[in-house]
Amino acid sequence: MKKRLADILFIMLGAFIFALAVNLFVIPNELGEGGVTGITIILYYLFQWSPGLVNLIFNAILLVVGYKFLDKTTTYYTIIAVLCNSLFLHLTESWSIASNELMINAIFGGVFAGVGIGLIVRVGGTTAGTVILARIANKYLDWSVSYALLFFDLIVAFSSYFIIGAEKLMFTIVLLFVGTKVMEFIIEGLNPKKAVTIISNEQDKIAEQVNVVMDRGVTVLSGHGYYTKTPKEILYIVISKQEVSTLKKIVRATDKDAFITIHDVRDVFGEGFLDISK
Repeated sequence: MKKRLADILFIMLGAFIFALAVNLFVIPNELGEGGVTGITIILYYLFQWSPGLVNLIFNAILLVVGYKFLDKTTTYYTIIAVLCNSLFLHLTESWSIASNELMINAIFGGVFAGVGIGLIVRVGGTTAGTVILARIANKYLDWSVSYALLFFDLIVAFSSYFIIGAEKLMFTIVLLFVGTKVMEFIIEGLNPKKAVTIISNEQDKIAEQVNVVMDRGVTVLSGHGYYTKTPKEILYIVISKQEVSTLKKIVRATDKDAFITIHDVRDVFGEGFLDISK
């Protein structure tokens, strides 16, 4: 229950930050956006229709169509995200910020949008619209959620060319790119991981120290040297970036001749890391 409440708070915060991106940086500078929000902004420029109301209607329709591609928890979180997003778009509609520099507004619009959507997606929700399509692409095509979203958003953004013109479209692309990178960081990069491979004659002592001192699991792989054909047990460990120094000290104290490789890891799913169901 505590986790569920924390997730809902993150969704509400994400929806609020995303609403600020639209009402503080996008609409005042006549920029475009991607997805359903981009369509609502185009309709606002043409007919002055409320972005909050149009966003609610469009996303409700897409949620009804696409709910079967989402699990029960994701659907529940998405409904909350859509309601909060539409509400905050309406409540912050009159808010403004004193800035006329298009590039600055495009960058900060992207930052706010990326943080907002990233917080929602990170806890397992979506903002409906193209995020549903992005999650479907992630599930069935193994696309990155952030880059799948950029792909679908660009389709909508380019369609706004006839409304906002070429220059504003270029700034919109900057906004979407920044938003994608920020969202990718929020979803995947807040706690970067390292995969470590260790070849040592003292593998048992190293594995024991990793278990006891670092409280981390160790996978033992079987291998052998190509030239000597001598069997070797290879240790494979996934740890946080901050734990690398501790692991190096353990290995150095146990076997100074150990061979170590360290790799950057983007996604780690399983016990002690991210829930793969999300």
